[in-house]
Amino acid sequence: MKAAAGALGLCLLIAGLSKGGAFEARISPPPPAWTPVVVFGADQRATIEAFALRRRLNPALLRRRYAATGVVDCGRAHGAGQLTLSDDVVTTAAHVFYDRNGALRGDGAHCHFVVQAGGQSISTAIEVGGLIAGSTNPYNDSPARDWAVAKLARPLREAEPYALAPLARLRPQAPALFVASGAIDWRAGQQTSMQACRLRNALEIGVEGTREFSFDCAAGIGASGSGLFDRDGGGLMAVFVGFRSVAPDRPLPFSAQHYNFAVTVEGAFRRAVQLQAALGAMAAMK
Repeated sequence: MKAAAGALGLCLLIAGLSKGGAFEARISPPPPAWTPVVVFGADQRATIEAFALRRRLNPALLRRRYAATGVVDCGRAHGAGQLTLSDDVVTTAAHVFYDRNGALRGDGAHCHFVVQAGGQSISTAIEVGGLIAGSTNPYNDSPARDWAVAKLARPLREAEPYALAPLARLRPQAPALFVASGAIDWRAGQQTSMQACRLRNALEIGVEGTREFSFDCAAGIGASGSGLFDRDGGGLMAVFVGFRSVAPDRPLPFSAQHYNFAVTVEGAFRRAVQLQAALGAMAAMK
């Protein structure tokens, strides 16, 4: 993996550890606990209600629209994900499911997708055996392969799945809406956060057609797998994977030494989403 000087990390929370060790990442030395990773100037993350207020939108409608964003709990780890194309398909980062040794973090009884919808928390089991991932050893592979598409044990009809963004929108400097869940370093806790920013530069092209992009939204510990949406806020463009920074413990301007990065939903990643959605549709017809 290409890396700028300084810290490099995948933003996944490992439960049951001290605050100082809660962040499993390829970093040395680790940043102080509970610090923003990575922030560019003032932290612009907002709750759904605050985001709606700024843009004179209806917060109830906005919360319903983004109810498909949730937390992926697997074994002792948690990241984030979102229903995509189908009410039983979740997109996320591969390292949410696979540890630094390439082993699955949990089985079907210990991996769940949790959303907040209709005023309640809804947990649905993930069929780990049906997982499709860009890499089963993401800590030792290209960031462009750090993606996964999971099937749920049952349709999650309480939330509406997101569409895929048109491929033409997956380009440098494209406007983006980052809808994140699971961050533990943010003042609003693990609530869903929203922020408008941009994809910046394509850093690496994967052999299977995906691309690694830098982006300039703030992102935090535990939010791996959260989605970056297109300018309309409805089409999934990429999923957040990690950061590179010379100083992840403090806000700095976006630069080649301080940025977050994501993997685009194209190539093999896009085909996997479409395949999983088609399998769900076929099962529903039986």
